[in-house]
Formats: sequence, structure tokens, C-alpha cells
Amino acid sequence: MSDERRLDVLRAIVQDYVSTSEPVGSKALLERHHLGVSAATVRNDMAALEDEGLIAAPHTSAGRIPTDAGYRLFVDKLSQIKPLTRAERSAIETFLSQSVDLDDVVTRTVRLLSSLTGQVAVMQYPSLNAATVRHVELVSLAADRLMLVVILSTGQVEQRILELGSPTHLDDEAAVAQLRSRVNELSVGRRRAEAAVALVAAVAELEAPPGDAQGQSRAAVLRAVAGVLAEQREDRVVLAGTANLARSSNDFPLTLSPVLQALEEHVVLLRLLASMDGESRESVAVRIGAENPISDLASTSVVTASYTAGGVAGLGVLGPTRMNYPSTMAAVRAVARYVTEILNQ
Repeated sequence: MSDERRLDVLRAIVQDYVSTSEPVGSKALLERHHLGVSAATVRNDMAALEDEGLIAAPHTSAGRIPTDAGYRLFVDKLSQIKPLTRAERSAIETFLSQSVDLDDVVTRTVRLLSSLTGQVAVMQYPSLNAATVRHVELVSLAADRLMLVVILSTGQVEQRILELGSPTHLDDEAAVAQLRSRVNELSVGRRRAEAAVALVAAVAELEAPPGDAQGQSRAAVLRAVAGVLAEQREDRVVLAGTANLARSSNDFPLTLSPVLQALEEHVVLLRLLASMDGESRESVAVRIGAENPISDLASTSVVTASYTAGGVAGLGVLGPTRMNYPSTMAAVRAVARYVTEILNQ
């Protein structure tokens, strides 16, 4: 049996099983695919594939289904990921470009991925701890109160009221504008933690004798802004399409419970995306079945890609191993690219 013919038979089995969810026999292969060989040859090829652990019989019948190893060989031997149609690309771009802020981008992305693939979609928020500061705004609200607005490279906007506990003595717009300019000079282009360190270091140059109330107020504002920027933020993930798993319940050998439980643990999903980041930095990463490091997800496949927004984060889909890998990989790759473009505009 030639290696190329063996791959043709394996591809045909994968394609038929994904589309029908029924074990595939030699007769069906010959009817649906132009393999150019006899039924006996196909049966011999299937026996050899089974010996190699690439297909298996789920019960005593002539039909065979792909194993995790079979899916892996199928994915690895894809010559290229079939690109989406122009209409599909246009629809993705239009839908995502209507987003009004980062939260809307994330919500639209998971809804879109779930709809395109029929799987559970997951997206990691850009890490705020890795984000750089794009702009800082200070607005005087009262004698002892300022509004702080921080715009990050991820597109996220943080707003905070700074309660300083004593009059700021920054009661004219020129003084606030001067301080705002200094804060931006020290912060813009730096990560949050780095900007906080720079602001604290600059406090000394603003510390003034007890009689200089305005200098002391400037120092107090810098310390307050530094405190906000130094706060550590937890990374977050958003899901959509969990109900799709119920439609594929027959693809899970025992029960959906472990998978659903894992999906509820966002820390688990963050760890999974992080573990696949290196694989998907330049392309699309695929983990099939037992390749997943999380035991509760050993009956699933995960397809991810990275996107960039002030840092690298991940998005992708999760579903049963009986998955249309070429179209799923194409959708995940395309959406990741559009998300990167939109968040870096």
C-alpha cells in the first residue's frame, strides 16, 4: 500500500465521518469517493490503517472511525488551509468593524466564531498588565477630587475618581493641563507597571517645602495615578456557543459533565490558551483529544490562533474531535487576523 493512497483513504474516512457521524465502510468509500482501486484494496488499506492506530471499529461492524492519531495525521497533512470565500471575509470584517469598544469586539468575536464553526468559541481579553499606556486624561471635579481616564494600547478605557483627601490647589485649567502633560510624558508608551514606577520616581522632583501647596498637590496626584496603574488585573476569557456541545453529545463517550465543568473554570481556559500560544503565534494551533493537557478536555479538540492588541492573546474554538478541521482552522485564522487589525487601528 502506497503512503499516498493510505492518506487518501484516511482523508475520505475523516471527511465522511465528520459529515455523517456514522462509521465508514469500504463500500461507502467507493460510492462517495473516486479512489480508483477495488473494494478489496480499500479493505486492505483500512486494515493497515487500523493496525497503525489511525482508525478503529467502535463496535463489531464493517465501519471504522478516525482515532485521535488519525485526526492528527489528517491535520498535519493538510497541504494548506482552505481560505474563506470573499463573501465570508467581507461578512466577518463588516460585523467586527461595527464594534464600539473592546468589550463589544470580544462579544462579537465569540458570537461570530461560534456561528461560523458550530462549536464553543473562547476569547481571551488582551492582558491589561501587558498593555501600554496610550493616553492619560485628568479632569478637575472638585477641590479634592480629580477624574482619571487611562486609555490603553488594547483599546480599553479605565476611568477612576481620585479622592485626594485634601484640596488639590489645582483649581485652574492651566495647572491641570501642565500636570496632565507631565503624567503623559512619564506614562505613554510604557506598560502600566513601568509607568507607575516612573511616576513614583518623579514625585521627588515635585515634593516642595510645606508652604508650596500646589507642588504638594501635584505630588499627591502623581502618587494616586501611579497607584491605579500599579494595580494587577486578572486576565479574563469570554465564551459563546456552549449549547452547541449538547448537539454533539453523542460524540462524547461518557458524559458532557467534565467538559462543561472545565469550561466554567476560566483559569483552566486561560492556562489552555497560554499553553497553545507558542504554537499559534505564527499560524493556527490544534490540540486533539488526549493531546490536551487538561484531563477534562481529553474528549475534545481545541483550535486556536493568537491576535495582537498591545500584547499577544488567544482566541479559538473547542468541540468534539469529530470536527471539520479545515473550515474551523480557516475561520479561526481569519477572525484572529481581523481582530488584530481592528484593535490596532
